[in-house]
Amino acid sequence: MRAFISTPQPDTDAASSGTAVEVQDLHVTFPLYHGSARTLRRTLAAVTSKRFERDQQQRVVVQALRGISFSLKPGDRLGLVGGNGAGKTTLLRALAGIYEPVAGRVTVRGEINALLDTNLGMNADLTGRENISLRGLHAGLSPRRIRAVEADVQEFTDLGDFLDLPVRTYSSGMVVRLGFALATSIRPRVLLMDEWFLAGDTNFMLKAQGRLEQLVRQAEILVISTHQLDVVSAWCTRVFWMDQGTIRLQGTPAEVLPAYIGHEAGGSPTHPADTTLPVEV
Repeated sequence: MRAFISTPQPDTDAASSGTAVEVQDLHVTFPLYHGSARTLRRTLAAVTSKRFERDQQQRVVVQALRGISFSLKPGDRLGLVGGNGAGKTTLLRALAGIYEPVAGRVTVRGEINALLDTNLGMNADLTGRENISLRGLHAGLSPRRIRAVEADVQEFTDLGDFLDLPVRTYSSGMVVRLGFALATSIRPRVLLMDEWFLAGDTNFMLKAQGRLEQLVRQAEILVISTHQLDVVSAWCTRVFWMDQGTIRLQGTPAEVLPAYIGHEAGGSPTHPADTTLPVEV
C-alpha cells in the first residue's frame, strides 16, 4: 500500500524533554518446550546453531535477541528491517516491557505506546466503552480525559450502539477499528509500531492515515518495524538491519537500505546452518 509515504516530522519542541530509550547488552531467549518431541538429529542440529543453546535445565532455547545495545533521544526515528524471524518484533516487545530480558537492561523515560496488536490490552468480555475506560485508567488519565478519549474513539470508529456490546460480538473489522482507535487515542512520547498498522483494508487505512501520521509527528521517539522500505526512507532517521537476533548493520536509511536490498536481491541466506529449525520471533 502506498498511502503512507508522506513524511511526518516530530514536533520541534521535543528536544528539550527528558525522553530517552537506552538498551544495554539486551538478550532475550525463548525455551522450546516441545523440543523433546523432535528427532534427535533435529535437536542436535538446533543446539549447534548460533541461535540455539541449552539452558541450565538442559532445555533447548532460541536466542531471539543477542547483545543488542543502542540509545535514542528526542527526534530519533528508528526503523527496523530484516527478514521474518530476525528479531524485529521481539525487540519492540522488549522495549514495551512485554518480554523480559534474560540479560541486559532496557530503560525507557517518557510515556510509551505500543501499536503491536489489535487485541493488545482489550478484554473481549467487556464492552467497547468499558475497554476505553480501562485503557484510560491504565494510562493514568483523569475522568475528564477518559471521556474525551471515549468521544474521540466513538467518532473515529463509527461503531454506534456496538460500543455498548461485548467486544466478542464484534466482527474482525470492527475489532481492528476499535483497537486502532484505542491505540492511537493517547499521545505518547515514545511510540513503538509494528507493521500491521500500515496494512489492512484500503478504505480504512485511508481514513486512518491522517490520524496515524499525527501520532507519529507528536511522538518524540519512534521505533517502527516494517518491510515497507519506502516508509522507512520517508519516516526514519536511523535504521537497524536485524539479522539472527543481532544488529547486522546500522546507520541512516541511505547507508543501510541499499546494503539490505542488495542482500535480499541475492537471495542467499546469511547463515544457512541457522535455518535447520525455524522459529518465528
